[in-house]
Formats: sequence, structure tokens, C-alpha cells
Amino acid sequence: MKIGYARCSTDKQDLIVQKTALIDLGVKEENIHMDHGLTGTNRDRPGLERALAASREGDTFIVSKLDRLARSVPDARSIADQLESKGVKLALGQSIYDPADPMGKMFFNILATFAEFEADLIRMRTREGMAIAKAKGKLRGKQPKLSPKQQNELKRMHETGDHSISDLAEIFAVSRPTVYRTLNRVR
Repeated sequence: MKIGYARCSTDKQDLIVQKTALIDLGVKEENIHMDHGLTGTNRDRPGLERALAASREGDTFIVSKLDRLARSVPDARSIADQLESKGVKLALGQSIYDPADPMGKMFFNILATFAEFEADLIRMRTREGMAIAKAKGKLRGKQPKLSPKQQNELKRMHETGDHSISDLAEIFAVSRPTVYRTLNRVR
């Protein structure tokens, strides 16, 4: 039997291309397990766990590309070892890798290294982009819920002693912790 696995990192991405590729590779739709909005570095993926649990000796575990399965060499190696111990073959697209074969093992490890390298490059570019945006004043973190005028009014009302923290939270439609943060910020 062929067991398929598909994953995308964000809710904005779509799994249709991967799902179609798996069907084209002979995986029945009911045997495709998916994770949506989970990164490859996150090992806690329910779809992956279901796919691994469904795999039996003699089956073929199929992913469209290795980076959909894992984004680090240790994780890819762990999954491959788990499949090997069950007697399950691993297919990346149309290529089947036999982890018991030294050449298959080497090629798989090389692909895993490239997947990890790609993930590292993405993280590095993201950090660089955030640093540039911050330097330009475009990345300022989470903004206060209340405008400066509202913050000053909240402070004034609190200083009169006529309103409790809960009252202020209700009046300004914010949580109590937001009232405390605002008072600390405007002092």
C-alpha cells in the first residue's frame, strides 16, 4: 500500500499541489495524511504521526519532496529510521530510497542536509529582513491597544480614585492587564 504525507507551513499556503502529486504517484486519497500550518521543524505533527502509524511492512511512504517531510537532518534521519524499522520504503516523488542500502542512505542524508540548509537560509533571511525593517522604523512590535489620548485619559481617571482597575477595563473595553500595562507606560 502507498501512504502519502503532505505539509505546508502556513495557513495561507495550499496543499492541493502536493495532494495532486501524491495521487499522481498512485496514493489513494484516503491514504493521504496532511498537516496544515505546521513547520517542518515542528516534530509534533498529527498528520505525520497518523501517516507513520498507518504504515505497515511492505508499504511505501511517499512525500512529494523531502522538505515537506523534515527540515533537519536529525528529524529526517529519525523518520527514515522509524520507517526502516517497520520495513516501509520511503519515496521522495518517484524515487524510492532504500535506507538499508549504503548508496540510498547516503543520497537520503545529502537531500536532508540540503533541506536543513534551505530552512536555515529562510530563517537567516527572515531575521535580516526584520532587522532592516526595525532599523527603518517599520517594525515596532505590538502596538498599544489605546491611543495616546486614551492612555492619558485612563491615567487621569485612575488618579482620581473614582474608578477601579476593573471599571477602567470595562470603560475602555480592554483587559485588566492592558490597564496595568498602560498605567506603567504613562507614568
